[in-house]
Amino acid sequence: MFAIIETGGKQYKVEKGSVLEIEKLEVNANDQIEIDKVVLIVDGDKINLGTPYIEGAFAEVKVIDQIKADKIVVYKMKAKKRYQKKQGHRQKLTKVEVLNISASGAKPIEKKEKVVVEKKPKPAKKPKTEKTTTVKKTTAKKTTSKKKEA
Repeated sequence: MFAIIETGGKQYKVEKGSVLEIEKLEVNANDQIEIDKVVLIVDGDKINLGTPYIEGAFAEVKVIDQIKADKIVVYKMKAKKRYQKKQGHRQKLTKVEVLNISASGAKPIEKKEKVVVEKKPKPAKKPKTEKTTTVKKTTAKKTTSKKKEA
């Protein structure tokens, strides 16, 4: 029996007992979590395909460790322009082990209660006061008289 699960925007083929390195999850080591985004479950000749996910199915996983991937080097250069830029990056990953795959909603792990932080309401804004503008009277243009030649 294997399944295809989705986490961190990627899909993984998992079996019971398999160890994966997935995108970082905000959990501690030795925590057990369930991933409910199951796309496909194959059990022998029986295939169960979700649209997009299988309702009630989940994969129970145990977090082994929080790790970092190997360093990659990003090097940019533009020829004849004296432009060179070197940058490194190490992706953070979570190493997990698959404990169980359930095709139906058979007793999932109890989830911890989420802490909801209430946002403080913004203070009421003062009503805008209309600005009064005064209109200046335009004066008639003075015409200049032609200078008399003497």
